[in-house]
Amino acid sequence: MTRLITLANRLFTWSDHSVAPWVLPSLARLTFAATLLTYFWHSAALKTGPGLFGVFQPSLGAYAQIFPKAMEAAGYNTDALGLFHTLVVIAGTLAEFLLPALIVLGLATRVAAFGMIGFVVVQTLTDLYGHGALAQAKTLGAWFDRVPDSVIMDQRLFWLMLLAVPALMGAGPLSLDRLFRQR
Repeated sequence: MTRLITLANRLFTWSDHSVAPWVLPSLARLTFAATLLTYFWHSAALKTGPGLFGVFQPSLGAYAQIFPKAMEAAGYNTDALGLFHTLVVIAGTLAEFLLPALIVLGLATRVAAFGMIGFVVVQTLTDLYGHGALAQAKTLGAWFDRVPDSVIMDQRLFWLMLLAVPALMGAGPLSLDRLFRQR
């Protein structure tokens, strides 16, 4: 029995040091690309104005999505908001395009993943307090219940866990980070 336990320990030690450092980050980035990349890009595209430089002319919906209470107070007139609001909307839209792309490409992956974690936290707080999800039990959900599909508590926890892998472990071997590091 001792031999079996020793063999298992050696196998897991080898896996921890040899396989996990490249499999986990690569699978995390693949999972992010398969499940969240188009979600964030579509969301960002909805925030842009017309034309090639539409990201610098945010749509009305961009302001309403990011600053719901301020927009309501301003009568949905973007001219009533200040430069701060415009800069935040532009920065958020750019982040929603760029950070997911960097994660998938494996370029500045740790910084991009930590940036996306911050983005998801701000997005969640906006949904909870700005859009009133805090008062909607089905949308908010709960942890440790039998229903694992709430939009806020369950989904966002999975997103953060998925982003924690490249944030803490880097991009893995199939990445631009690795390619540039070798030069």
